[in-house]
Amino acid sequence: MDQTLMLGVEGVQKTILHGGSSEMPRFITGTKVTFHFRTQLCDDERTVLDDSKTVGVPMEVVIGNMFKLEVWETLLTSMRPGEVAQFWCDVTHTGMYPMVAKSLRRIAEGKDPVDWHIHTCGMANMFAYHSLGYPDLDLLQKEPKPLYFVLELLKVEQPSEYNRESWALSDEERLKVVPLLHGQGNKLFKLGRYQDASNKYKEAIICIKNIQIKEKAWEAPWLKLEKMGHTLTLNYCQCLMRSEEYYEVIEHTTDIINQHPGVMKAYYVRAKAHVEVWNEAEAHTDFQKVLDLDPGMKKAVRKELQVLNMRMEEKREEDRQKYKGMF
Repeated sequence: MDQTLMLGVEGVQKTILHGGSSEMPRFITGTKVTFHFRTQLCDDERTVLDDSKTVGVPMEVVIGNMFKLEVWETLLTSMRPGEVAQFWCDVTHTGMYPMVAKSLRRIAEGKDPVDWHIHTCGMANMFAYHSLGYPDLDLLQKEPKPLYFVLELLKVEQPSEYNRESWALSDEERLKVVPLLHGQGNKLFKLGRYQDASNKYKEAIICIKNIQIKEKAWEAPWLKLEKMGHTLTLNYCQCLMRSEEYYEVIEHTTDIINQHPGVMKAYYVRAKAHVEVWNEAEAHTDFQKVLDLDPGMKKAVRKELQVLNMRMEEKREEDRQKYKGMF
């Protein structure tokens, strides 16, 4: 079958390559759609940018969940299960594709799709060019172009037919699930299941970041979410400490401190990480900042400084033994 259709949406043309085998499904808010996709440039070679079949994992989108590439909802809701169709979309619909593709590629590479720990000034983002990490996507970001999307609709599930993960939730539902994830993380931490706890904290942080990006920076709703994110990030750092990922702890706490210099706990956690990697001067500086912000921490800081002194003495003795026969 090869039938060209207009979907009633300007800048979109559909060509059915293989007809579906069932009735047209109901697409309501919360419907989960599973599909394969191939993205191609509109050049003579039909250069392939991405192909989910090559990765071996189909894509999932929840209808009505504000997916970044909005046109995909329009395309998918015109299809039947089993159908394969090619869609030509002009640049008014493809501008967000490089960002979406970056996330999908990071997932395929086993990386975090969201650089949630990176804080960058909004004004800097507006005027500075940031590479996406993939040359072909960088080029498409600089010079947006029409694209072909070849979609194969595999499965359509109504909201009651599947367990909804946090990525499939609305913003309101995400806000409700954050404290649940936080509590689950705390319980797992107390049980010594640090990797499981860190996954819960990280999932909650991603929920918050997905909501926060839609708020105006530094206004009350944004700041409330920012504070929630700090608490979860510091809990996540406690898990990293148990896994001896001290430099990552220093990175995350430094991000917080650079944006919000008054967060005492960030200095305290960073100081403890500095202790573990023998950064004596940095640890002393951070512990002094803790006392400046909260004099009530004097007893806890004194105890940590004793640990630091002991570790530094052990390090010096170790170095003496190591280099004793060299001179």
